[in-house]
Amino acid sequence: MGAEVVIEGLTKSFGKQAIWRDVTLTLPPGEVSAMLGPSGTGKSVFLKSMIGLLKPDRGRCVINGVDIVTCSEHKLYEIRKLFGVLFQDGALFGSMNLYDNVAFPLREHTKKSETEIRRIVLEKLDMTGLNGADKKLPGEISGGMRKRAGLARALVLDPEIILVDEPDSGLDPVRTTYISQLFLDVNAQIDATFLIVTHNINLARTVPDNLGMLFRKELVMFGPREVLLTSEEPVVKQFLNGKMQGPIGMSEEKDSAQMAAEQAMFEAGHHAGGVEDISGVPPQMQPTPGVPTRMGAVRRKDRVMEIMHRLPPAAQESIIESLSPEEQRHYGVRPHRGQPQQVGARPQGDGVPSQHHGQLPADQVARIPGGGQPPRTGTHRMPPNNGPGGW
Repeated sequence: MGAEVVIEGLTKSFGKQAIWRDVTLTLPPGEVSAMLGPSGTGKSVFLKSMIGLLKPDRGRCVINGVDIVTCSEHKLYEIRKLFGVLFQDGALFGSMNLYDNVAFPLREHTKKSETEIRRIVLEKLDMTGLNGADKKLPGEISGGMRKRAGLARALVLDPEIILVDEPDSGLDPVRTTYISQLFLDVNAQIDATFLIVTHNINLARTVPDNLGMLFRKELVMFGPREVLLTSEEPVVKQFLNGKMQGPIGMSEEKDSAQMAAEQAMFEAGHHAGGVEDISGVPPQMQPTPGVPTRMGAVRRKDRVMEIMHRLPPAAQESIIESLSPEEQRHYGVRPHRGQPQQVGARPQGDGVPSQHHGQLPADQVARIPGGGQPPRTGTHRMPPNNGPGGW
């Protein structure tokens, strides 16, 4: 299984310009998480801080018991071997063919023979759909192929954590869906921990197990997809629908006068833009048939079902409706509009879950002024589901 990443109070600024402050979350091991936020909110800076390319001002980022913010250069070098990184443009060496690009980390960080390197490189190229393209230069292939080559290179050291920066950058919607499918297939096969930075609404709604959002230099929310997709938090709801109506403006944040003027405009019939209002929990993309069950999705659903009784009634009903008939029978629930069911046994003791299971205690979540309190989460086990409509 992939490594757990525990982030506590992470803060970063450039000079007097604060990028984000007091970010606290845990990336659940072996699950696919996505960090959302308007352009310029420091999502890519967050990725670079996680691997030590940028040093935070304060806070902790703990991986396998090592705090990369304060550890030695030698320790940081070793921890970085746990990571695979897919940069926005693939970051391939233009003078090397795909084979040598993918082989580069193996030659740099291991003492493997060329025979062993060849076996690994061809295996990763095949895994990413690039079989037979090993002799091509980056300039001779499409943007989608360069992304896949970058992913193949990120996989050669068998990473426990894979960071992906704007995977849809330079790709059309169809190729973005294909690369998203590839992420899920890879996660199903190696159970690595993924963090994807994106502002692609379709990817955010259908791919990750967990969603987080940065806004106004803070982490607004982080948790299972079901929690954020049913959230009434204004900034989350606005972003996931891509509309002008809400607290996010052209310069990231609107003042009250602008919000009032826009509201009057919308009430007068002006369209707020964006996609149609989408309520409920849309289906999550599944691994390609023949690929193993994605255990990260199973673990996420475990937590969601444990916290169902803490969610608002409308969210409970939406989640129940998103379950397959087999899952509804397994949990003994059924859709019943108007009378949402209380699902999941209440935990013993104080009921406060461990944030080391990928959840953020409510008193540590950065809040938008006037926003609602996010639910907290826990864990329990659920058997894999292979039926239609499952997660």
